[in-house]
Amino acid sequence: MTKGSLFSVAARSASYNIILQVCMRLLTFLLNAFILRYITKEALGVINVRLMLLYTTTQFLSREAFRRACLSNPDGGKWPQVINLLWITVPVSVVCGTVLRLIWLYVLEPPNPEVVPAYELGVNVIVISVVLEMMAEPLFVIGQVFKFVKLRVILEGLALLIRCVVMASLTVYFPQRPLTIFSIGQLLSSIVYVFSYYIYFMYHFSVSRTQHIIVFPFTSVKDMLPRRIKDKPFLDWTLANLTWSFLKQTVMKQFLTEGERYVMTLFNVLSFAEQGVYDVVNNLGSLAARFIFQPIEESGYLFFAQVINRDVAVEKQAKDDVILSAIVLRHLLRLMTLLGLTVVTFGQSYSDLLLLMYGGKSLGTGLGPFLLKWHCVYVVFLAVNGVTECFVFAVMKKGEIDKYNQKMVLVSLLFLLASFYLTKHFGSVGFILANCINMGARIGHSLFFIRKYFKATRLVPLEGLVPNQAVVVMFFLVFLITQSSKVFLYNEAGVIWWLLHILVGCCCLILLLTVIYMRERPLVEFLLHYWKEKHVDVKEEDDKFA
Repeated sequence: MTKGSLFSVAARSASYNIILQVCMRLLTFLLNAFILRYITKEALGVINVRLMLLYTTTQFLSREAFRRACLSNPDGGKWPQVINLLWITVPVSVVCGTVLRLIWLYVLEPPNPEVVPAYELGVNVIVISVVLEMMAEPLFVIGQVFKFVKLRVILEGLALLIRCVVMASLTVYFPQRPLTIFSIGQLLSSIVYVFSYYIYFMYHFSVSRTQHIIVFPFTSVKDMLPRRIKDKPFLDWTLANLTWSFLKQTVMKQFLTEGERYVMTLFNVLSFAEQGVYDVVNNLGSLAARFIFQPIEESGYLFFAQVINRDVAVEKQAKDDVILSAIVLRHLLRLMTLLGLTVVTFGQSYSDLLLLMYGGKSLGTGLGPFLLKWHCVYVVFLAVNGVTECFVFAVMKKGEIDKYNQKMVLVSLLFLLASFYLTKHFGSVGFILANCINMGARIGHSLFFIRKYFKATRLVPLEGLVPNQAVVVMFFLVFLITQSSKVFLYNEAGVIWWLLHILVGCCCLILLLTVIYMRERPLVEFLLHYWKEKHVDVKEEDDKFA
């Protein structure tokens, strides 16, 4: 497969993952809106903050480093060692889950059992679910490496659908047992997720044998299980050491990604009810990041990791590969910058209405809209950081990763201090401001690394951070128009006025997209070319390659 085709597959993978994220967040969005009518805000805070933090922490620590290390396409002879390494995620999840279970049950302050019963059951089920899901991790990585782009979307979507249906159905009849209902839905979704992967690959191998088609170096599901390898070590220790480096980095990344939840959970700065409201606003404010940014980042990392050899200096890489990676990086930066600016521009004028429609006056007035507007600002930082870090992590050498981990310790301390100080002076908004500082520091490091990496080639992919001047002017005009609409239309009582406010926003969005289409033609053509599996001509950048 050519390098251009790799990005074409990555682009389609990103699109399918965007669909997955949209479906997942839409289901979660609707589920929260539904169950808010039946359960208390305290229960919502325990489920969405305390228990889901345990889930993401255990899951992230157990698998993220292994995924990053193993997603590079290895030589056929190394696949058995890669499989063995991936199966280590199971004992790692047992260890992480056991330690975190003890902390969640005996160190952290538990919720009032009369208000939120079955807390211990919820903690135990979360740990069991993560261990079960790790049993499908080798199959997940194989599916990603060999471009089964729809598989992840379908199976993760199915698992989430089952959890949401179970929770919504049982909540109507047993609203007084929210954590028990959550536990049942979570366990069922994890079981379906794991069995679906094995059933799919068993079916795939059966069809392949019947049609005599061999697409990768496996003939049965048995080849995806751990085993001894004749005349070879059990693990590829170079890959294992890389995984260890990523694991140290993962700890820092997880803390920085979920920083405000850790501060809430460990230091009780907000009550469970306040955590529930903050989580709702936080989820709404991060919709763009979860819907669009994360799939693009994952596909971008997969592309860069397979095009660039992290152990070879840039001057010794294949010239076309370096040029192609620079072109892709530049356009991804431009795309994410435009998406981030779109969110912050419209978010300032439509946060109040969105929260009012979602959760009623309790969310649509007071602190809620103010929090959501600041989240929209934070989205810009998320957009830029996601793309810059996905490139940096894909090309860093092992020693550079270790140095980066040390720097992240300082960034973590900065974030912790900023959280305490800013929360003390600005309340809940302080968490968002601290996250902006955290992301700003990480972006600064990544920009410095990228500039240094491409310095010898004279390629300047960071140009993608600066949109066309006409587009910037259009963003400013849209902001003025929508703010005026908010003052003169939204603040009037009545649904008709609110519909007019929405209509103004839709017209502004169409106008903005038209200007972007006209003024950002290189970006539009680039995306269209790759979606249609065409190749970008790298010769246009040849004169910049020293």
